[in-house]
Order: sequence, then C-alpha cells, then structure tokens
Amino acid sequence: MSYNLFLAVILLVAVILILIVMVQNPKGGGLSSSFGGGGAQSLGGVQNTNNFLDRTTWTLAIAMFALILLSNFSIERNGSSDIKLDNTLEDIRSTPKTTESSMPATNDSLNN
Repeated sequence: MSYNLFLAVILLVAVILILIVMVQNPKGGGLSSSFGGGGAQSLGGVQNTNNFLDRTTWTLAIAMFALILLSNFSIERNGSSDIKLDNTLEDIRSTPKTTESSMPATNDSLNN
C-alpha cells in the first residue's frame, strides 16, 4: 500500500517538475513570458520570479530523488530475506573444476 502512495507522489512531483521547467525563462525567452511574464514583473520583478522557479526546480528534483530512493524500502519482499545472488555464487563455488584432459579439443588448443 505504501509503495502505491510513493508512486502517486513521485508521479505528481514529476508532472509539477515538468511544468515548472517549461515555464522557466531561458536566455532567449520562453514560455514564462507568454504565461504571465508581465504579471510577474509587477509582483516582484523578473529576477525574483526566476529565483523562485530555480529554487522550486531544485527542490522538486531533490524531493523526487529522495522519494525514489525511499520507495525502494516500501516494496514488499514476501518474507524472502535470502538473496538469489548469494545462492548462485554458492552453486558456482560447489561446482567441481574440470581438468584439461576432460575439456574438448578445439582448433585453438591444438599445436600445429
């Protein structure tokens, strides 16, 4: 249940992050000028708006990174605490080594 909650919050943060990045004003002008760039100038100037958008972008990006890492801990493991990699490595160690005489001869191993 908590994994689904993390997934919903991650998707919400991702959508908001996409919108914030699209609204930012690049060097040559962008969507922020057409979506109320004039109104933002009267509220505190373009520089304050750009600072707010930059801080919001970084905050959302860090939040999304943290949520993705934390969501890993909320995945149910169904009680299997042993890792399959350890079992595979144990099988490799228990396999007997083959000698050279039992290996098939190839063209690379023959001396001409």
